[in-house]
Amino acid sequence: MAARGLAWAALCAGAAAPAGAETFILGVQPILPAKQTHAAFTPLARYLSEQTGHTIELAAAPNFMSYWQEMKKGRYDLALDAAHLTDYRVQKMNYRVIAKIFDVVSFTLVTGEDLFVFEPAELVGKRVASLAAPSRGALTLNSFFANPMRRPAMIEVTNAQEAIAKVLGNQVHGAIIPTPLIGANPQLNVVQTQEQWPHIGFSVSPKVSAVAAESLRVALTGAADTEQGRRMLRQINLPGFEAADAQTYAGYADILQGFWGY
Repeated sequence: MAARGLAWAALCAGAAAPAGAETFILGVQPILPAKQTHAAFTPLARYLSEQTGHTIELAAAPNFMSYWQEMKKGRYDLALDAAHLTDYRVQKMNYRVIAKIFDVVSFTLVTGEDLFVFEPAELVGKRVASLAAPSRGALTLNSFFANPMRRPAMIEVTNAQEAIAKVLGNQVHGAIIPTPLIGANPQLNVVQTQEQWPHIGFSVSPKVSAVAAESLRVALTGAADTEQGRRMLRQINLPGFEAADAQTYAGYADILQGFWGY
């Protein structure tokens, strides 16, 4: 009984370093500037390190093109990413999906309160703010326009809040943003919303053993059940993680067809 009690105490205090503990690089899609990404997701890396006994190091790319290039080189052992890039890694790089953020998410094309637009075609040649490709926002924006020669002039921003600020400041005619942000900005006019996709997925590279992947999955999907996990979720401002697999994201990489390097 004493030995069992000591084992339980050790588990509650955090996972001991397993035999063969490794260092894994966690890549997070750069929907924020690099410094903000690092600050925002350090609690997740710290939590996973404590729970699994492995060392999780966060890598924050400065922009989507840099992220895409580093991803294709196989730099990231772990990735927290949108559906299309999660599916790409499954298809092209043999990654395994182990969890996802709760719920679904969509993107919406919006304009400012003084510009009433009823369909995307009215924004051809106009300035529209978006994160750079291959972000979901940029690819969604392109998907609204069948003719690649007749599209808006995309104005690159570093995050969705900057895109909204440019719209409200009349610096651009429109923006492509995550749909949930519209509720906090009722002065925006909705032009078109893309269909809902599974929320961000967490995937692991072939270099990550099945044992390590399982410890990561348990830590993620069980986060909402412990005070330590709930504190981490509050810090990263996400609702929690649920089980997911490759089938959850199957087909979403198709939006990348035609993009450089696909």
